[in-house]
Amino acid sequence: MTGWIVPLLLCAALSGTPEVRDVVGQIQRVEVGDDEQLLVVAFLGVECPLARLYAVRLNELAAEYQPRGVRVLAIDSHAQDSVAELRRFAAEHQLAYPIAKDLGTTLADRWQVERTPAIVVLDRGGQVRYRGRVDDQYQLGTRRAAAESHDLRRALDELLSGWPVTVPETPATGCLIAHGVSQAGEQRITYEEHIATIVKSHCMRCHRTGGMGPMPLNRYEEMVGWGAMIAEVVGNGRMPPWHADPRLGHFANDASLTVGEREQIAAWVAAGCPRGDVAAETEVKKDADTVAIGNWEIGQPEAVIAMPVEFRVPATGMLEYQTFDVDPGLATDRWVTAVEVRPSNRAVVHHCNVFLCPPSSDDVVEAGAFGSVCLAAMAAGTGATEFPSGMAKRLPAGWRVRFVMHYVPNGVEQTDRTELGLKFCSPERVTHEVATRLVVDEQLRIPPGAAAHRVEHAAPCEREMLLLAMFPHLHLRGKSFRYEAEYPDGHRETLLSVPRWDYNWQHRYELAEPKRFPTGTVLRCSAVYDNSATNPVNPDPTVEVRTGSRSEDEMFNGYYDVAIERTSADVTQPWSVWLARGALLSMVGAVAWRRAVRKKKPRG
Repeated sequence: MTGWIVPLLLCAALSGTPEVRDVVGQIQRVEVGDDEQLLVVAFLGVECPLARLYAVRLNELAAEYQPRGVRVLAIDSHAQDSVAELRRFAAEHQLAYPIAKDLGTTLADRWQVERTPAIVVLDRGGQVRYRGRVDDQYQLGTRRAAAESHDLRRALDELLSGWPVTVPETPATGCLIAHGVSQAGEQRITYEEHIATIVKSHCMRCHRTGGMGPMPLNRYEEMVGWGAMIAEVVGNGRMPPWHADPRLGHFANDASLTVGEREQIAAWVAAGCPRGDVAAETEVKKDADTVAIGNWEIGQPEAVIAMPVEFRVPATGMLEYQTFDVDPGLATDRWVTAVEVRPSNRAVVHHCNVFLCPPSSDDVVEAGAFGSVCLAAMAAGTGATEFPSGMAKRLPAGWRVRFVMHYVPNGVEQTDRTELGLKFCSPERVTHEVATRLVVDEQLRIPPGAAAHRVEHAAPCEREMLLLAMFPHLHLRGKSFRYEAEYPDGHRETLLSVPRWDYNWQHRYELAEPKRFPTGTVLRCSAVYDNSATNPVNPDPTVEVRTGSRSEDEMFNGYYDVAIERTSADVTQPWSVWLARGALLSMVGAVAWRRAVRKKKPRG
């Protein structure tokens, strides 16, 4: 497939006038033609999230500037991307410009391009007149509602007008290109003997076919191509995503790497990503190869509830929350021991909350004897939920399931039909009822320009309970979140501290061991918000921010899962009694929450 590309690139490197064939076999000269003014060389990658977003943006620019003598040519310099994958990428994004493979990173080396997406603009003399990003809307870990600095457009307009470029170079902050990978280094640490095990334990849940990660990492060839990027994100702590202060609390689902594991990955990449003894191939690859898109983390569910329709997510824009009601047709109460929210298209699902509505009502209502505000939740960073033995949530007979979906466009029109998988146990085996409770601020107001606006709310424990997990939820101005317990004897304990909130990664922090809360314990939640201009993801630092479901609004949601020992009175409570528990719920701030979620689009 690539036999004709190699000699062409070698000749081009020698002659100084590179030629490449695009994915349909047409020769593309990497220089400005006689009837052209400028050439935009766009370095992209089929698995790079930012490149996928900007591929569509470049469609628009190509169409706009082609009549003015500007040609756009895309180049893929990632070794792990095949020509076949480039063809699929071009078709999926309906590219209006050609894309070609840069074997051996010849062109990336020529112009010292380190990341994708990146732009190089050439004039008729072959000089680089602009190098850098398309604009500032999308960066690793952040996205603005719209671009504020249209860097490529400004450079093209200035060049076509005969003016010097005001800003000839801007930072490209996307995915690293692996230049000149060699395995000549020392091979004490290899993929087969060391790195594959780390990847399986800490990365495979997301980075697999059909997972939420942008690329699968279950093949050595993928790992080599992404080696430099892996070393960077592991070194700076961005991956694997885990945001709890390691000095406080112990969590069963802690995804962070040890110091030794980070050092192993850094040494492996520095040595040229050696593979090791293929004959002694570990079981990791077998395990990874058997992970299919259709597999459930909880195993095969006893019941699967799907959204009633497939939702079409547009290529771009900001979407309101979408709600979908489903009647699971339960004739009797069921006790849920494991629950998993599984999108059919994880690439466009930011998060999903699953609420419950009682018969003959459009309201979302707390379920169970202790007011569980939701049945399940899923976000980037969360997995399936399995409760300890003897513990379960009640799913009442006749109640409807409500999916509340937050979709995030990724540059290509997509569809999704999220499912809910459930496992059950018999009522007599349930010793503790599990409830998801909520510390909430429905009257939140953050002043304009406030760099460290602090908010605190508390929830008293009206009876003894076991704390199982915590799930904080803020939006773009969130800076930090903390859970503390104040016990009846007066001493306080920090249960969870998230010192650097990241809206893109929202975890359910599962305690390694349940924490006993005696009657009278007070759970305190506090958050700090940054509504200043120094917050890079702040949509508008000049406005007062209030509670709302849009990303540009804000929230103070301190979800927490507790288990309460069942009594004979708890067993017989009908749902009509649960609705009459307003006085008790007001103590935990849930009255305000109920007023909010009785709207068609509940808070998430």
